[in-house]
Amino acid sequence: MNNAAAAFLGKHNFNTHLDINSVVDAMLFDMDEGLSGRPAAEDMIKTFCNPPDRPAAGESVIVIDAGGTNFRSCLVTFDQQGKASIDFMEKTRMPGIERELNRKEFFDQFAENLEHLKDKSANIGFCFSYPMTITEDGDGVLIGFSKEIKAPEVVGCHIGKELSKALAAHGWTKKVNISLLNDTVAALLAGAACPDEGCRYSSYIGFILGTGMNGAYIQPADPAYKGLKEQIIVCESGKFDKVSRSDFDMEYDRKSVKPGSSIMEKMCSGAYLGPVGYEVIHAAASEGVFSPKFCDSLLKIESLTLIELDKFLHGPYGTNSILGAKAAESATPEDYDILFQLLDAVVERSARLSAAILAACVIKSGRGKKSTEPVCILCDGTTFFKTYKIQERVKGYLEDLLVRQRNLHYQIIERDNDITLGAAIAGLIKK
Repeated sequence: MNNAAAAFLGKHNFNTHLDINSVVDAMLFDMDEGLSGRPAAEDMIKTFCNPPDRPAAGESVIVIDAGGTNFRSCLVTFDQQGKASIDFMEKTRMPGIERELNRKEFFDQFAENLEHLKDKSANIGFCFSYPMTITEDGDGVLIGFSKEIKAPEVVGCHIGKELSKALAAHGWTKKVNISLLNDTVAALLAGAACPDEGCRYSSYIGFILGTGMNGAYIQPADPAYKGLKEQIIVCESGKFDKVSRSDFDMEYDRKSVKPGSSIMEKMCSGAYLGPVGYEVIHAAASEGVFSPKFCDSLLKIESLTLIELDKFLHGPYGTNSILGAKAAESATPEDYDILFQLLDAVVERSARLSAAILAACVIKSGRGKKSTEPVCILCDGTTFFKTYKIQERVKGYLEDLLVRQRNLHYQIIERDNDITLGAAIAGLIKK
């Protein structure tokens, strides 16, 4: 690394060569605490479900994908060979975006959004990407919404039960079976339902690295965890906090909507890599790490998104990014090198932390001991697949952490419409 960049990052406690094994060990400890019922940073949410033993065949499922600002719904039909087709797809706004709704209004809007799917199936797989506690019957109790959704009366409700009542009130004649899940479980189930031809997997992991970040794996039954049966566990990995943070992380966290929360996510996911990168270059410019003219130019930038950061890393001499355009005006060759290495350090750390999460999930699954039966990791999210070198680096670190050091084997896959297919599979799991 450039000496100036290394000195600046070291001064601000930014660890450019984070020891991934130390993070893995800390995560395994935290996961064990959570599964044992002791206080832990990660929630370790029980789902009371596993991938089905047999492929879906000859059945249709209504799928709802609700999260952020969008509400998507469709019908997924599996033919006799288990091949899925998606029909009647519609996308609209999440209820509660435009104005505050009471409980009845909220679920009535859900029912209106699903009118085009009325009675097309009795099974509903509902990917609901908000914090919730899953119950043994497959329902979910809402813990809280993000700040965009204004429906306070819904917090604490059984989402499936309330939706079932609303559908009946809107003329649905079939008694519906609703299964709630989040996107990491949907990714895991999609991996289990759509294996590569000729492959056999010993277990499955779902991993999301997009705007947010999270992981899910299958926890085997273990006498150490009293009464815990084999099932998919959602880790809420973004909440993990037993990892050292830099001055830049601290500064951004102070400015964030919820300071002190989602520590790992703020170091790792797409919503935060740009803002943390901004703190890095703003501090560097303030301290004169670049040439005087380039420092002045960078200090005029008021914010930075991951998209802009990524554009620069993919083409530093291009002028189609804010940073590239600024650099073309006043940067020296040394400035280019320093800026690139500072921002690359931010995404490199994301890759290391992502590898730590995946390694911890593989180790905790207790599987992957045969090279012919690896653990299947289905990854979802543009940050993982599109951001500069993250995917390649994660795979490289996992080869070292798992294969060379522990003789554990994995395979990373991706699938089109993975969340939709995984939610459909969940809708067919009988509780």
